[in-house]
Amino acid sequence: MIRRRTTLLAPLGLLAAPALASAQTGWRAQFREIRYGIISSENERDAIARLQGLAAYTERKLGVPMRITRGTDYAAVVEALRSSQLEFAHLGPAAYALSRRSMGERVVPLLRHRGRDGAEGYYSVIFVKADSPFRSLADLRGRSFAFADPNSASGFAAPSYFLRKEGVDPARHFSRTGFSGNHEQSVIAVLNGTFDAAATFWNNEASGNIQRMVEKGMIQPGTTRIIWTSPLIPNSPTVTRAEVPEDLRRDFIAMMQAMPQDAPEVMRQLSANTAGFALARHEDYADVIAMTEQNQAQRRERRS
Repeated sequence: MIRRRTTLLAPLGLLAAPALASAQTGWRAQFREIRYGIISSENERDAIARLQGLAAYTERKLGVPMRITRGTDYAAVVEALRSSQLEFAHLGPAAYALSRRSMGERVVPLLRHRGRDGAEGYYSVIFVKADSPFRSLADLRGRSFAFADPNSASGFAAPSYFLRKEGVDPARHFSRTGFSGNHEQSVIAVLNGTFDAAATFWNNEASGNIQRMVEKGMIQPGTTRIIWTSPLIPNSPTVTRAEVPEDLRRDFIAMMQAMPQDAPEVMRQLSANTAGFALARHEDYADVIAMTEQNQAQRRERRS
């Protein structure tokens, strides 16, 4: 697990290195393993199980093991990337915006998920307990609200930004706001009564954080109810550092884009809603970056 402001990484999964030829060429002469970081949208046990297939697939396709690490929070993964502890990372859109603030053009977007319905985006939703009396944002005035992580797009940046555009300032509308730590914890916090409502990610009727928690047996179906949905957010990017060799980037992209055909079971483990990967560009996230900058300006204004 990645901890912020530390150089120590604990792996979620590292497969034994294959027998390497005495003389390596290209990027393999420099990298005996590939380090891949992920943001902490779910609990560590399930993240370990879900990503072991990716580690095995990488070794099979590229001939080197993949060391997968999970951050204690979103910023920890960005810091590990900035300090050259990772070659690749899967970030949320707002975490990508954070990486651009801290790394500039040293961070390079490579891929983003493409949904089974063809969508290259997802949504932030606000949800409540199904048996609660709350039916609208107006009903939540004076109630408590949970965000997921300050660097989550669907769990903080998007709802903060779009609610203000609708005339609802979270700092004034809710009696109390807080950060749960990740998306799963937000759902648990609402169901156990710690918060009246929370924000999380949602793809469609069949896929999202709540649906995944139902599938894993963490919550019962029908225990939550969505009362607000944001405009579309671009799907999360997989990124690299600018100094990672071009031939390694090329092989990594080819491996990931071949996954739906070469290893469909690994694709399903990564995301039940993902059909494959589209190439990503910095420009895809211009609106998210503007959104996070406005949120930051609002927070600075309140503190001054």
